[in-house]
Amino acid sequence: MTEQHNILIIGAGLAGLYAALTLAPRPVTVLSPKPLGYGASSAWAQGGVAAAMDKNDTPEAHAMDTVNAGDGIVDADIAAFVTQAAKEHVLELADVGTPFDRTPSGDFVMSKEAAHGFARVVRVKGDQAGAAIMKTLIAEVQNTPSITVIEGASALDLIVKDNEMQGVVVSENNHAPYVIQAKTYLLAAGGAGSLYLKTTNPPSVRGLALGMAGRAGALIADAEFVQFHPTAMDVGIDPNPLATEALRGEGAILVNKHGERYMLDVHKDAELAPRDIVARANFHQHQAGNVPMLDTREAIGAQIKDEFISVYRYCEQAGIDPIKEMIPIVPAAHYHMGGVATDKTGRSSVEGLWVSGEAASTGLHGANRLASNGLLEALVYAATCAGGMMQTIDAGLGQSFVSDLVMPDLGYEGVNDAAVMELRQIMSDKVGVIRNGDDMAQALRDLRDLDARFGAVSTNFDNMLAAATLITAAAYNRYESRGGHYRTDFPEKDENLRHRTEITYAQALALRDSL
Repeated sequence: MTEQHNILIIGAGLAGLYAALTLAPRPVTVLSPKPLGYGASSAWAQGGVAAAMDKNDTPEAHAMDTVNAGDGIVDADIAAFVTQAAKEHVLELADVGTPFDRTPSGDFVMSKEAAHGFARVVRVKGDQAGAAIMKTLIAEVQNTPSITVIEGASALDLIVKDNEMQGVVVSENNHAPYVIQAKTYLLAAGGAGSLYLKTTNPPSVRGLALGMAGRAGALIADAEFVQFHPTAMDVGIDPNPLATEALRGEGAILVNKHGERYMLDVHKDAELAPRDIVARANFHQHQAGNVPMLDTREAIGAQIKDEFISVYRYCEQAGIDPIKEMIPIVPAAHYHMGGVATDKTGRSSVEGLWVSGEAASTGLHGANRLASNGLLEALVYAATCAGGMMQTIDAGLGQSFVSDLVMPDLGYEGVNDAAVMELRQIMSDKVGVIRNGDDMAQALRDLRDLDARFGAVSTNFDNMLAAATLITAAAYNRYESRGGHYRTDFPEKDENLRHRTEITYAQALALRDSL
């Protein structure tokens, strides 16, 4: 069965829903694997949206901080473009009802996070920005007649011929797959954090968009750069609850079981050093058995109950009283700086396919994402992609409907849980916070073996394998340490490698098969 739609959006997180609203009143179909608001990383984001809202702050200063945090490979033009647009989108969210924290005089409450030179993160109830923004957008979507949301619908495969989109294979609630064709397509289906055992991401965020696009031939950029959040709670819960960076912005400190505040010896900004530096320091403490912990007692105290509601609830769930006790923490996979390569308009290398949100690699984040730039990029590029898609359709340049489309011969059985755990173990052990060439070569061999045993049974698992292979191959090929990518065998930066990287799935497979 083949259905024909006007515009198809794959993914119902912040990027997908914001794009759908921007496209209104044009008819749009949104695929949401779960009921709206569930399973999207956007709803789990605690920090907020970075934007130069204060009269003493500027988009130029925000862009400079973004470039500096990205460790040499941020696209400065993209940083300028995104930060310039930031305030407009925050005000748009506020206009449609997002309850951002305000001062008594009505100004936005601005939070300071790591590597920002200014307090410029707008938030909701301290740590509930993602959930509040999603709730607002969902209400808007449900009141917009031009938007059709298919809940329980998962994209399994992109149908591409001669580098042009022809359709998307979709399954609703694990039933028999069918094909949706559209004039334009937006891939907004999230990141890859749950390819790792320790992650702050929802369980469904396993690189499915990255793998799906890679298998379809799309160019992938900066795949090696995975951001590990320094302060996930180490309390035996999968996914790991997040202790937002805003806690450290309010003065919380990191200490180990010996009472040592170790970040003072690591970086001049101590707990507010760039995320990759804090994550590695915490990882070293964890590996040494020193039990790194976040201490909010003096800096925040009892206010944590009202100012950081999510963190306090997570602590309660884990049997921790953060007013009196410290919170054990561990670095966990949090955000993928890499993704499907896009140009400034959000177009991928595949004709007819735009990409926004964490699935995309626009060049904004470089080797190390600046805190709270993730939601910002999703907003800006959702709107940017929507604009490009409208222009394409208006110019009569959308994709043609294909009458004789053939369903790909793919495996549609359910994902094998044991295989998924094995894949997550491989990525955690060999392509994690600290890496080396021998481990990554072994990871590629292990992934090849996993593919031989479980590949072609489940298309979703094939997408996970493809995403893991792309990340590992790109990391293996970068013979230096930069940002979120740290290698013990190449611990220094190489100025000859001060550039973004690109890889195709065919190239990643060739490397995997050669080792």
